[in-house]
Amino acid sequence: MTASRERRAPEALHVLVIGGGIAGLTAALHAHEAGHRVEVVVKDALGDGATALAQGGIAGVYDADADGVADSPAAHAADTLTAGAGLSDPTAVDVLVGEAPARIAELVARGVPFDRDPQGRLLRGLEAAHSAARIAHAGGDATGAAISAALVRAVRDAGVAAHEHTMLVDLLVSDGAVRGARLLAAGRIVDVSADAVILATGGAGRLFRHTTAPAVCTGDGIAAALRAGAAVADLEFVQFHPTILAAPGPAFLISEAVRGEGAILVDDDGHRFAFDAHPDGELAPRDVVTRAVVRRAREQGGPVRLDATGLCRREGWNAERLARRFPTIDRVTRERGFDWAHRPIPVTPAAHYLMGGVATDADGRTTLPGLYAVGETARTGVHGANRLASNSLLEGAVFGARAAAALDTPWIRTSSEDAQRDEEDSAAAFPGPFSRPALQELMWDLVGPLRTVEGLERALATVRSWSPPEGLTRAAVEDRNLLQVAEAMIAAALARPVSVGAHHLEPSPALIGV
Repeated sequence: MTASRERRAPEALHVLVIGGGIAGLTAALHAHEAGHRVEVVVKDALGDGATALAQGGIAGVYDADADGVADSPAAHAADTLTAGAGLSDPTAVDVLVGEAPARIAELVARGVPFDRDPQGRLLRGLEAAHSAARIAHAGGDATGAAISAALVRAVRDAGVAAHEHTMLVDLLVSDGAVRGARLLAAGRIVDVSADAVILATGGAGRLFRHTTAPAVCTGDGIAAALRAGAAVADLEFVQFHPTILAAPGPAFLISEAVRGEGAILVDDDGHRFAFDAHPDGELAPRDVVTRAVVRRAREQGGPVRLDATGLCRREGWNAERLARRFPTIDRVTRERGFDWAHRPIPVTPAAHYLMGGVATDADGRTTLPGLYAVGETARTGVHGANRLASNSLLEGAVFGARAAAALDTPWIRTSSEDAQRDEEDSAAAFPGPFSRPALQELMWDLVGPLRTVEGLERALATVRSWSPPEGLTRAAVEDRNLLQVAEAMIAAALARPVSVGAHHLEPSPALIGV
């Protein structure tokens, strides 16, 4: 790994990309193709992370005229703004939907095998809060894996240096600008100088007991940015996916595309309770469906069920077609002992996506010169209070490319402000010493889908009472990052005294656990 600057042409920059999902690898490829010297750092193996787990697909209006699709970027933007509950940045949304065709075409050119009809046109699925079927998918429900494989292959073919099993510890800051990163590799600390650092470390799903996030998502980039003095925003907005298989074993997401095809949510009495919460029922925004699932599960004392059996009774469908459309879900549910083609399966919510993060402008610039953030690490303003389904892969591709394009342009500081509060809280702390499971339990119970002011105050006091672990092991660094992001997230939630989107405050402390 390069640990010092070299003499080079003025236009060629040394760019350090930290993270290997769609956002990081897109940024790395575009920066490399622009002539910059790029190094990619990933905590596990290249290709591990949240992107490879994405099932539903990538949203975007792509070649709609040729395909005869009744859709438009304006309609996609309107759906995104509606889902964001009035808090999305319209400019960022316009960038997202306007550049979708180019980024999807790029993925096609890089070899992503999107599913197509017999005429060769992209097949498109419908997901919650979308007004049209605009979700391109690959391998039925393996879109993220297909995208990740294609981008990893492109990075390797391009000869971009990739440092695996290497973790971000901190950013190197000098004279108010980021000049590189401190990394942990093979138990050794390495300081790497760079002209620009692009954070693409993903979200912080491992803050919660129930999460779809892989083990690498411990808020590393957000925490490092906070310590360096970069602004963060909207950390209170955590999206909880409503349908995770409620069964022993690792958390497994049942894609929203299943409900988009017509699967329904039912309680023990067979009642479609989602319509009690919203006229769109199972296809209401995710935060609405999640709260409906949590409440009904508490009322009946057990998980609700996702019923896809009606799809097999629909004209032209059967168990085989269900398996072809959702091969990963079909395989995993059967491995866990469920025959979802003939019987409803139990589901529960889990932390899924962080809408907030390091505040950026439309080109990925943070408030610190030299530091960019993309993907789930960033708060671009696209998602507002609630992410529209399948906009995350698109956001990573669009803003990853834009950050790379902005490397040669003058620095413009963002105007976003840090969402943290500095005042201390006097509420009683959660009992017991710090441990990661204790933190995850506290965050799920008190900062989960249903929050109360009292619960948030208790959570903040607890987090502030815990001493972060010492040492430079991966686990110790991750735990410190999780604690720091937890404090910022809880403080941001307390700073927003009204419910909006994924941030929901209950009127009383009666409901504080799932």
